[in-house]
Amino acid sequence: MALLEIRNVVRRFASFTAVDGVSLSIEVGEFFTLLGPSGCGKTTLLRMIAGFDAPDEGDLLLDGQSLRGIPPEQRPIHTVFQSYALFPHLTVAENVAFPLRMAKVVPDEIRRRVQEALASVHLLEKQKHLPHELSGGQKQRVALARGLVNRPRLLLLDEPLGALDAKLREDMQMELINLQKTVGVTFIFVTHSQAEALALSHRIAVMNQGRVEQLDEPSRLYGFPRNRFVADFIGKINMLDATVTAVAADRLLLEVAGVGAVSAPLKAGVQSGQTGVFAVRPEQVQLLAEHADAPAAANEVRGRILDFLYIGDVTTYLVQLSDGTRLEALLPNSAPGRAKFFEAGDPVILRWSAEVGVFLHE
Repeated sequence: MALLEIRNVVRRFASFTAVDGVSLSIEVGEFFTLLGPSGCGKTTLLRMIAGFDAPDEGDLLLDGQSLRGIPPEQRPIHTVFQSYALFPHLTVAENVAFPLRMAKVVPDEIRRRVQEALASVHLLEKQKHLPHELSGGQKQRVALARGLVNRPRLLLLDEPLGALDAKLREDMQMELINLQKTVGVTFIFVTHSQAEALALSHRIAVMNQGRVEQLDEPSRLYGFPRNRFVADFIGKINMLDATVTAVAADRLLLEVAGVGAVSAPLKAGVQSGQTGVFAVRPEQVQLLAEHADAPAAANEVRGRILDFLYIGDVTTYLVQLSDGTRLEALLPNSAPGRAKFFEAGDPVILRWSAEVGVFLHE
């Protein structure tokens, strides 16, 4: 049995439907992420799990028992907010102890569990400090310790890394992964950051306009998006208008705008004559000089470098085809310094395997 079951949950605010018939289940010990743009319903869904809001339709079950009518303080669930919500006049140890004091846990047990929680987030030496004496990352860890101290069945994290700078955010991602493995508590994480979701999660539910567009493991979401929204939302991707010209035994044959005939992986349910888009990731596209000596590829098209973006470990090249269609290709920078393989205006060949890319008709 799943730890948490969400069954056909609907939440409306006047004429606006924030959550529209969402059903999903979350397993014990899972790092589960709700991902989507602002206003997609992910925080509203999290608030209903926490008990701060109630569904208009449907139900939420924890360990098989309905959460209807159970107030937040009586649910074995804790929420960590982006703002941390630490009490400024209490020390680190007192902040972490607060939920236990409210639950009237005996003082000796409070001391023991506070020490245990602070040790798990590597903050024992900061226990007598006040919040204003801490860095952003340390405040985040105090909030996590306070969330874990009463041993919740579920820890809900609402954009918890949103206020941190890029480097600290990356460090905290690693800490979150290690912490979740150590304590074994089920995490439900809300974010609009695709990179964060891909890095942290066992499974991701991609939400849009109150609905779950796709629920899958990170690698499946990235490699096999179900529709255009998911493909476009998760990472960078080229999407070109396409028509299915034939369905062969092991592949699709497409006519792709600006490119021409393309061989693509077979996809269940696709029929000849269907229209949609062909989507391929920039890192799946090989970029070669116009006269490069290389074996033929299943899919190949010529163009010119329009622009490029150097971002340290990789360079993304924007290539314009003869009809004005644009494609992105990504090359790793293995040499030190500003490694540039091509300049704007250079004629190039774009190639990719028949095993990569996906035809999307939704």
